[in-house]
Amino acid sequence: MEPNMKFSVPDMSCGHCTAAIEKAIMAKDAAAKVGCDLDTRTVAVTTSLSEADLAAALEQAGYAATPLATDA
Repeated sequence: MEPNMKFSVPDMSCGHCTAAIEKAIMAKDAAAKVGCDLDTRTVAVTTSLSEADLAAALEQAGYAATPLATDA
């Protein structure tokens, strides 16, 4: 299944960051699939959460996130 949302997370810079982001998303949706790319500082997520809920989860974890367009 292709990710249904992608976010730019400029402050994500290490393995601790990716773990914190994955944990924050999984706390809201245990069935979510999360892929973090440190090179591009993006997070791709397949989830039933809304974009706003996902952005809020990332912000609560301490990471500003900007939604990116996904390929349809």
